[in-house]
Amino acid sequence: MTDSSSVLANPAPEVRDSGHFARIVVGVDGSDSSIEALRQAKTIADAFHSTLDIVCAWSLPISNYGMMPPYWNPDRDAAQLVDAAAESVYGAQLPEGVRTTIAEGSPARVLIQQSESADLIVTGSRGHGGFAGLLLGSVSSEIAAHAHCPVLIVHPHHAGTRDGA
Repeated sequence: MTDSSSVLANPAPEVRDSGHFARIVVGVDGSDSSIEALRQAKTIADAFHSTLDIVCAWSLPISNYGMMPPYWNPDRDAAQLVDAAAESVYGAQLPEGVRTTIAEGSPARVLIQQSESADLIVTGSRGHGGFAGLLLGSVSSEIAAHAHCPVLIVHPHHAGTRDGA
Protein backbone atom coordinates (compact mmCIF):
# COMPACT_ATOMS: atom_id res chain seq x y z
CA MET A 1 0.00 0.00 0.00
CA THR A 2 2.70 2.51 0.84
CA ASP A 3 4.15 4.35 -2.09
CA SER A 4 7.92 4.35 -1.63
CA SER A 5 8.03 7.86 -3.05
CA SER A 6 5.55 9.14 -0.52
CA VAL A 7 7.92 10.97 1.81
CA LEU A 8 5.98 14.17 2.19
CA ALA A 9 6.96 17.44 0.76
CA ASN A 10 4.37 19.91 1.94
CA PRO A 11 1.71 20.07 -0.82
CA ALA A 12 0.60 23.45 -2.11
CA PRO A 13 -2.10 24.92 0.11
CA GLU A 14 -5.61 24.73 -1.26
CA VAL A 15 -8.06 27.58 -1.00
CA ARG A 16 -9.97 26.90 2.20
CA ASP A 17 -13.72 27.19 2.19
CA SER A 18 -15.15 27.83 5.63
CA GLY A 19 -16.65 24.60 6.96
CA HIS A 20 -15.13 22.37 4.28
CA PHE A 21 -12.28 19.94 4.80
CA ALA A 22 -10.58 19.46 1.42
CA ARG A 23 -7.44 17.85 2.91
CA ILE A 24 -7.35 15.95 6.19
CA VAL A 25 -4.11 14.69 7.70
CA VAL A 26 -4.10 11.98 10.37
CA GLY A 27 -1.03 10.87 12.30
CA VAL A 28 -0.66 7.18 13.10
CA ASP A 29 1.86 5.31 15.24
CA GLY A 30 0.10 1.95 15.60
CA SER A 31 -1.38 2.75 19.03
CA ASP A 32 -5.08 2.14 19.75
CA SER A 33 -5.51 5.90 20.02
CA SER A 34 -4.04 6.51 16.56
CA ILE A 35 -6.16 3.75 14.98
CA GLU A 36 -9.28 5.35 16.49
CA ALA A 37 -8.07 8.72 15.14
CA LEU A 38 -7.80 7.14 11.68
CA ARG A 39 -11.34 5.78 11.98
CA GLN A 40 -12.63 9.23 12.91
CA ALA A 41 -10.64 10.87 10.10
CA LYS A 42 -12.13 8.37 7.63
CA THR A 43 -15.65 9.23 8.79
CA ILE A 44 -15.02 12.95 8.33
CA ALA A 45 -13.23 12.47 4.99
CA ASP A 46 -16.11 10.34 3.70
CA ALA A 47 -18.69 12.93 4.80
CA PHE A 48 -16.84 15.86 3.18
CA HIS A 49 -15.38 13.96 0.18
CA SER A 50 -11.94 15.00 1.44
CA THR A 51 -8.55 13.68 0.56
CA LEU A 52 -6.98 11.89 3.51
CA ASP A 53 -3.26 11.64 4.17
CA ILE A 54 -2.30 8.96 6.69
CA VAL A 55 1.08 10.03 8.02
CA CYS A 56 3.59 8.04 10.06
CA ALA A 57 6.66 9.97 11.23
CA TRP A 58 9.80 8.49 12.67
CA SER A 59 12.98 9.85 14.16
CA LEU A 60 16.20 8.32 15.39
CA PRO A 61 16.20 7.42 19.07
CA ILE A 62 18.30 9.78 21.16
CA SER A 63 19.57 7.12 23.54
CA ASN A 64 21.49 5.00 21.06
CA TYR A 65 24.55 7.30 20.79
CA GLY A 66 24.49 7.05 17.01
CA MET A 67 24.69 3.26 16.93
CA MET A 68 21.97 1.70 14.80
CA PRO A 69 21.48 -2.03 14.38
CA PRO A 70 22.45 -2.94 10.81
CA TYR A 71 19.09 -4.65 10.22
CA TRP A 72 16.99 -1.66 11.34
CA ASN A 73 15.27 0.16 8.51
CA PRO A 74 13.02 2.89 9.97
CA ASP A 75 11.37 3.70 6.62
CA ARG A 76 10.43 0.04 6.14
CA ASP A 77 9.22 -0.32 9.72
CA ALA A 78 7.13 2.86 9.46
CA ALA A 79 5.72 1.70 6.12
CA GLN A 80 4.66 -1.60 7.69
CA LEU A 81 3.07 0.26 10.58
CA VAL A 82 1.14 2.71 8.38
CA ASP A 83 0.05 -0.11 6.05
CA ALA A 84 -1.25 -2.15 8.99
CA ALA A 85 -3.14 0.87 10.35
CA ALA A 86 -4.65 1.66 6.94
CA GLU A 87 -5.61 -1.98 6.36
CA SER A 88 -7.29 -2.21 9.77
CA VAL A 89 -9.61 0.64 8.78
CA TYR A 90 -9.90 0.32 4.97
CA GLY A 91 -9.07 -3.28 4.19
CA ALA A 92 -6.50 -4.36 1.61
CA GLN A 93 -7.24 -1.65 -0.97
CA LEU A 94 -7.15 2.06 -0.20
CA PRO A 95 -9.85 4.09 -1.94
CA GLU A 96 -9.02 6.96 -4.27
CA GLY A 97 -8.10 10.08 -2.34
CA VAL A 98 -6.44 8.22 0.54
CA ARG A 99 -2.65 8.25 0.69
CA THR A 100 -0.13 6.82 3.11
CA THR A 101 3.03 8.74 3.83
CA ILE A 102 6.24 8.12 5.74
CA ALA A 103 8.17 11.14 6.96
CA GLU A 104 11.41 11.45 8.89
CA GLY A 105 11.15 13.78 11.87
CA SER A 106 9.41 14.10 15.18
CA PRO A 107 5.69 13.32 14.85
CA ALA A 108 4.63 16.71 16.26
CA ARG A 109 6.95 18.65 13.94
CA VAL A 110 5.88 16.66 10.87
CA LEU A 111 2.17 17.06 11.60
CA ILE A 112 2.52 20.77 12.41
CA GLN A 113 4.31 21.22 9.08
CA GLN A 114 1.50 19.33 7.34
CA SER A 115 -1.06 21.56 9.05
CA GLU A 116 0.14 24.46 6.89
CA SER A 117 -1.68 22.96 3.88
CA ALA A 118 -4.33 20.89 5.67
CA ASP A 119 -7.86 21.80 6.63
CA LEU A 120 -7.88 19.45 9.61
CA ILE A 121 -5.29 17.50 11.59
CA VAL A 122 -6.52 14.40 13.41
CA THR A 123 -4.42 12.73 16.08
CA GLY A 124 -4.88 10.30 18.89
CA SER A 125 -4.81 11.55 22.44
CA ARG A 126 -1.94 9.25 23.38
CA GLY A 127 0.61 7.38 21.35
CA HIS A 128 3.14 4.73 22.26
CA GLY A 129 5.38 7.07 24.24
CA GLY A 130 5.03 8.96 27.46
CA PHE A 131 3.64 8.08 30.85
CA ALA A 132 0.62 5.80 31.13
CA GLY A 133 -1.24 8.15 33.46
CA LEU A 134 -1.31 11.13 31.10
CA LEU A 135 -4.67 11.89 29.52
CA LEU A 136 -3.18 13.89 26.66
CA GLY A 137 0.18 12.98 25.19
CA SER A 138 2.96 15.44 24.52
CA VAL A 139 2.66 15.04 20.72
CA SER A 140 -1.07 15.79 20.66
CA SER A 141 -0.56 18.71 23.08
CA GLU A 142 2.16 20.21 20.90
CA ILE A 143 0.08 19.81 17.74
CA ALA A 144 -2.94 21.43 19.40
CA ALA A 145 -0.80 24.37 20.52
CA HIS A 146 1.02 25.01 17.23
CA ALA A 147 -1.04 23.73 14.29
CA HIS A 148 -2.03 26.09 11.48
CA CYS A 149 -5.49 24.54 11.10
CA PRO A 150 -8.14 22.98 13.33
CA VAL A 151 -7.07 19.89 15.29
CA LEU A 152 -9.22 16.97 16.38
CA ILE A 153 -7.76 14.92 19.24
CA VAL A 154 -9.40 11.51 19.51
CA HIS A 155 -9.54 9.34 22.61
CA PRO A 156 -9.80 5.58 21.99
CA HIS A 157 -12.99 3.81 22.98
CA HIS A 158 -12.52 1.26 25.71
CA ALA A 159 -14.09 -2.17 25.34
CA GLY A 160 -17.67 -2.27 26.53
CA THR A 161 -18.13 1.48 27.02
CA ARG A 162 -18.80 4.41 24.77
CA ASP A 163 -17.21 7.07 26.96
CA GLY A 164 -14.23 5.14 28.26
CA ALA A 165 -15.51 5.15 31.87
